[in-house]
Amino acid sequence: MGFFSRGGSDQELDPEEGTGEDDERGGASRLVRSRGFVVVAAAVVLVLVGLGCWVAIGAVEARSNLEQARNSAQKAKDSLLEADTAGAAESARNAADHAQAARDATHSLAWNIVANVPWVGSPFKTGQQITDVVSGLASNVLQPAADVGVTISPDRLYKDGRVDVDLLRSQEAQLSSLAEKATQLNTEAGAIQDPHYVSSIGNARTQLQGQIADLTSILENTALAARLVPPMMGADGPRTYFMGFQTNAEARGTGGLLGGFGVLRFDNGKPTVDALGSNVDLADAIAPIDLGLEYDQQYGFANPFTDFRNSNLSPHFPYAAQIWRTMWEQQTGSKVDGVIAIDPVALSYLLGAVGPVTMGDGEVISKDNVVELTESTAYERFPTDQLARKQYLQDIANAVVAKITGQVKSPRQLLDALGKAVSERRIAVWSAVPQEQTLLEKTALAHSIPDDDSPYAAVVLNNLGGNKLDYYLESEVEYAADDCKGDTRASTVTVKLTNKVPNKPLPDYVSDVAGLTPDVSIEVPRGTNITSVRLFATKNANLSAAILNGERVPAIVSSERGHPVFEVQVILPPGQVANINFQLSEPTVKGAVRAPSQPLINTVKPKVTVPTCRG
Repeated sequence: MGFFSRGGSDQELDPEEGTGEDDERGGASRLVRSRGFVVVAAAVVLVLVGLGCWVAIGAVEARSNLEQARNSAQKAKDSLLEADTAGAAESARNAADHAQAARDATHSLAWNIVANVPWVGSPFKTGQQITDVVSGLASNVLQPAADVGVTISPDRLYKDGRVDVDLLRSQEAQLSSLAEKATQLNTEAGAIQDPHYVSSIGNARTQLQGQIADLTSILENTALAARLVPPMMGADGPRTYFMGFQTNAEARGTGGLLGGFGVLRFDNGKPTVDALGSNVDLADAIAPIDLGLEYDQQYGFANPFTDFRNSNLSPHFPYAAQIWRTMWEQQTGSKVDGVIAIDPVALSYLLGAVGPVTMGDGEVISKDNVVELTESTAYERFPTDQLARKQYLQDIANAVVAKITGQVKSPRQLLDALGKAVSERRIAVWSAVPQEQTLLEKTALAHSIPDDDSPYAAVVLNNLGGNKLDYYLESEVEYAADDCKGDTRASTVTVKLTNKVPNKPLPDYVSDVAGLTPDVSIEVPRGTNITSVRLFATKNANLSAAILNGERVPAIVSSERGHPVFEVQVILPPGQVANINFQLSEPTVKGAVRAPSQPLINTVKPKVTVPTCRG
């Protein structure tokens, strides 16, 4: 019995009964639908598998080519630095070919699809960005840089004892353009996204960023050199420079005591040097200049404007340069266009490039003995006759400089030696031309204290004993800081000094403490090194504690060029070690971390474990 009609049929159907035809049609329909789903699903799976295989094959190809491109790019950069222009050109071509192949592999249809999948596609997007940057680096920077390298190869640039300043100047525009392109690529490399879950791509990203940052710095410095060197070497008229020789057996802020000097002249790239003089020629010289109240408060007690021995206590080389220039002018009536400082270690590198010199008495001065002769042996050879010793050192300096500024068999080796000396901060340059000095302060030659807010730690030693014991002083420096959390972070600068003076008789001039003022009455063993240890810290840093050999000690606090300066004075008997810890609270600021080394007898490369903050 029913209340509603069933589609016009009065016949009731048994729910358990049905027509065979309907069953067959329903079953067939379900079967078709099931098969259709399977076919579609299989097709989707096949597409995904195919897509995955395509991406996987591309990834293998991209990785291989990218690795070869990176290696070739590194070889091209190294060849450029070594003046191997043919090798640089070949490596640059290889880098471009492999970079393009890697880029093609990461920009296929399959890769593009996967790269746009949220989160999952992150490493694929990163891969595309990496290959884009590497391709641009190889094609737009390395290849044209190799061409420029051929044009200004050392053999072309330095010939017959003269620098071809016109040739160098002709390449300045191209070098500046390359530096701009490298800077843009450096920015793009810095913006490459984090690949999230694929560490190998993350490592490739980090390596590329470091590689491009290095290359950018090299090109920027080369472009600056092409802009600076021609005028400073007399392309537009003769130039003269006061050249000071620093004796770092007695430490000073810029390296060592001013021991001797000369006047270096350039005329259209041709260098000549006047006969050198000893520092006694500046004994009565004065420098009536004003370097500001802050400088006077920091160094006025040492009479830096009237006593050449204390004219370079500050590590900021422009201060010493201006004092030396003014002293020379007051003493001779002659102005110079700039100041250059160099030390015996740098001279040893240069002698390694140009060969040894033979003195009038047959003594051979070489890269292997010039440091020991000028910083140690000379004092033992002339223990009481200072004038004879100074004349001996002056004769050596004259012979070495004459050799360096004469005919050079291998300009490439000479440039390598100069580069090594500059990298160790053993050559400093200051120009009296303001525009040139502004450019110089962008280079490693300026030795200037920076005026920005980036993390900074410069440890500076000054000999307080008036002796030559720093020849035997070894030093180690470490700068460490916490992570970039909060407005400030804890940091520590650790300085380790070891007095390795030998257990043998040394002249009083070497091992006594005659430099101490008469009002300082202390008894110390011979060979005791008395040293001022100053830390130039990050702007607005505060000293939490100064600890010397485990004991908290007072520190002298001052400032220079906006940086706080913390000083601890150390008495270091023979064979003893001093560990000084400066514990700080410093601002958490962005910027490259810098810990410049003081050019002493031994090259000290500070150990830096300071995270770089991005914002």
